[in-house]
Amino acid sequence: MKIGIVCYPTFGGSGVVATELGKALAKVGHKVHFITYRQPTRLDFFSENLFYHEVDIKSYPLFEHAPYELALASKMVNVVKYEQLDLLHVHYAIPHASAAFMAKQILRVQGIEIPVVTTLHGTDITLVGKDPSYEPVVTFSINQSDGVTAVSEDLRQATYAHFDVQRDIRVIPNFIDLDRFKKQKKEHFKRAICPHDEKLLVHTSNFRKVKRVEDVIRVFYELRKRIPAKLLLVGDGPERDRMERLCRDLGTCDDVRFLGKLEAVEEVLSVADLFIMPSEKESFGLAALEAMACEVPVLTSNAGGIPELNIDGVTGFACHVGDVATMTEKAAYMLAPENLPRFKANALKRAKDFDVSNIRPIYEAYYEETIAKAHKVLT
Repeated sequence: MKIGIVCYPTFGGSGVVATELGKALAKVGHKVHFITYRQPTRLDFFSENLFYHEVDIKSYPLFEHAPYELALASKMVNVVKYEQLDLLHVHYAIPHASAAFMAKQILRVQGIEIPVVTTLHGTDITLVGKDPSYEPVVTFSINQSDGVTAVSEDLRQATYAHFDVQRDIRVIPNFIDLDRFKKQKKEHFKRAICPHDEKLLVHTSNFRKVKRVEDVIRVFYELRKRIPAKLLLVGDGPERDRMERLCRDLGTCDDVRFLGKLEAVEEVLSVADLFIMPSEKESFGLAALEAMACEVPVLTSNAGGIPELNIDGVTGFACHVGDVATMTEKAAYMLAPENLPRFKANALKRAKDFDVSNIRPIYEAYYEETIAKAHKVLT
């Protein structure tokens, strides 16, 4: 198949999943064309089956904000037309699904029919999409898609609850490349961070309020009273300054490191003993899956789709949002020498269920089903 993938090219989960899916499809022979305003972060190697088409966003004095959606739709039209694509797969409802609808109508006038699959990832539905200024467009764009998927059952139900969506939404979970995300031998790194064999906790996020990074630091503060520990915070965002001040107020600065954005996060996860994700909302929990693939048990909230990934009491624990006391107790329990090996083994075993080799064929089958339905309608 010749597949066009539209996504945000950033460190965010939707862009990562879209890029990794495209790479996996290319490895088995599909021609994959990425359409976005910048080369995706994870599109980091050459392949004869991978192509990148940059959306040229021109700024004119008339526009206070450049009309990205129009430029994107135009680029989709050109790529579909000249590369003879079989299907467009757009990730994140805003503005990709609506731009795809516009492109589809333009191509139809030219005698070209292109099926569109829209994948819902989370905040495009649970946060941004519910804004009254966007809701009508989001609802319309989803209903006009030929196929719709969501990364968890929780997100599927949330979409039906908040939008008048008439389309069937297929749940296809996020996935992991176990060839990349696996425990590596980085003992020297662990010794440098934890010279006295302290337990190492890790959190990765974009440091927005919804990620509740403050809870991570407070759990660490309470846990450190019981056992020697260190904390690595990976990522950056609007809450970082406040979190740095919180560490100073709590007197934990010597044991907490802010590492900023990292490409090779798997190297940090390889030396971690526990991963913490106390998010207020999380459609799936891709960062937790990456940790589990590196044999790291996870301490999470029970928000959104996280319990569909993190099996409470098996791969880690899922606690109520904001319950720092319980999270601290569960962290101490998992880190006990007699318990940690079991949780590590269970985390890896669960991660294998989401290996890309298991999920990619589900997408391929859904593409073929969507294309067949679109052709059937035409005839």
